[in-house]
Amino acid sequence: MIQIGLTGWGDHPAVYHPSSNAREKLIDYSSHFPIVELDASFYAIQPERNIRKWIAETPDTFQFIVKAYQGMTGHHRGKLPYSSPEEMFNEFKLSIGPMKEAGKLAMVLVQFPPWFDCRKENVDQIRYIRQQLEDYDIAIEFRHQSWYTGAMREKTVQFLEDLNFIHTVCDEPQSGEGSVPLVAIATRRDKSFIRLHGRNVNGWRNTTGDNEAWRKVRYLYNYTDAELTEIQQVIHKLQRESENVFVVFNNNSGGHAAENAKRLQKMMGIVYERLTPKQLNIFGEEL
Repeated sequence: MIQIGLTGWGDHPAVYHPSSNAREKLIDYSSHFPIVELDASFYAIQPERNIRKWIAETPDTFQFIVKAYQGMTGHHRGKLPYSSPEEMFNEFKLSIGPMKEAGKLAMVLVQFPPWFDCRKENVDQIRYIRQQLEDYDIAIEFRHQSWYTGAMREKTVQFLEDLNFIHTVCDEPQSGEGSVPLVAIATRRDKSFIRLHGRNVNGWRNTTGDNEAWRKVRYLYNYTDAELTEIQQVIHKLQRESENVFVVFNNNSGGHAAENAKRLQKMMGIVYERLTPKQLNIFGEEL
């Protein structure tokens, strides 16, 4: 099965019903897509009440890809608000526990920062994460080129397979060591994962030092039909290697993600059932 969705549900005006208010965005979103990447969990471990609210607002078959908290991946700057790494991981597991119990947790996305390069101490950190989250499906996303340079590509893929990780296949600008190539290889038979960041080469690296402005242009990209055809071929390859392929569009800055995802869905002839019935067709067609 191929499941297509977006990063977050708060920045996609095209999928919201005209009569909806801000609190109904997830309900509207889940009328269009069967999966979503939860990115709020990256900035703060979410309180249980939020998790239970999101579970209640989505169909029984809806799935969440939960992004790991930034303190778990090395993104966090300054002092962590936890007494130990173990406490941090325990709080994270308590947070997402209800989602797992409800059968709505597709995987935990562990995305490492661009400076997380291929060396022993970082390999050890990945092993530690596996120990802390041993009962969870974990997708690993690298953002430093060294994991895929030369002979390391095969070793990285084998390492992920040996530890039962889901290899995150990335489509992103090729802009030096802070970006990774598209390596369309699944490491598990049940699940594979592809994240589409866009191909904005000029905006990928922060050369200004202004993080706020940079975030607005980093994922500013609109995939062409020809590029979506390339992505479709990647998806078909992953489908031959794994039962379920999760596809997430992360090119949110200009509002292109939802339209790109719908266009890919239409190109592939995919129709999703058992979604929330409240839907507005973003192509302007009658439902």
